[in-house]
Amino acid sequence: MKYLITISAIALASITFFAQAAEPLKISVVTAPETSFGVNATLVTGDTEAMVIGTGFTRADALRIAAAVLDGGKALKTILISDADPDYYFGAEALQALFPDAQVVATQPVAQEIREHLQEKMKVWGPRLGANAPQRPVVPQVLNTTVLSVDGHSVEIRGTTGELANRPYVWIPSARAITGNVALWSNLHVWTANTQTPAQRLTWLAQLDEMQALKPALVVPGHMKVGDALDGRSIDFTRRYLKDFIAAIPQAKDSQALSTALKKQYPDAGLPIALDIGAKVAKGEMAW
Repeated sequence: MKYLITISAIALASITFFAQAAEPLKISVVTAPETSFGVNATLVTGDTEAMVIGTGFTRADALRIAAAVLDGGKALKTILISDADPDYYFGAEALQALFPDAQVVATQPVAQEIREHLQEKMKVWGPRLGANAPQRPVVPQVLNTTVLSVDGHSVEIRGTTGELANRPYVWIPSARAITGNVALWSNLHVWTANTQTPAQRLTWLAQLDEMQALKPALVVPGHMKVGDALDGRSIDFTRRYLKDFIAAIPQAKDSQALSTALKKQYPDAGLPIALDIGAKVAKGEMAW
């Protein structure tokens, strides 16, 4: 038997990868456009059930995810929100409307942060997204477990405690797959505005080491350019970028100098707004 891994891009092109395994499982990755920060959503399907990890940033993102669910033909049981940033949960409203029997869930730290900051996030993003914004954003139900399943295959939520408990990642042992985490980036400037202290950055680096130690066969970064490889290179890229960012902070006189330094080191990276905001936060020029 085999696992089927499909990458769905905005243009509806797809790439399929097969890995040998004992039982069938299908993992589809839907990548949003850069206007939605290149955020990924992961669809995991078994013989009869499906789970979505991440819901996209906009209603349009969510509808593309819904299309993947419908094309898969399995019953969507779970919508897992793996991060408290809006690009991971704003799409939940549209998905829940289409799949009312699916449970929208998250760990306690994720659900709590969403609840506490929902109104301010809507004030920031609602006017910018317009009709593409949620009207009544969904706050996920709190899970009382860190192990879910799809047709008997375990889906483990890891990184649920400590400095970065509000951004756990998902490990699917039977597929040796990692997904659902804003800590992983591929060929985009890394979002650092949420990790403002040295302790948070060290925790982030430790989590990357933890991920690599699992020796995953499939790695779905939280954000990437459409068509990037789904393997350990995103772990390496993020670690290298984060270390370079940390090293450049004390050397730069201001955020512009910090941004310039990182853009010089990563000239082909997309999403420069992530760097520009992160640099302003790191140099104390912007509150986030």
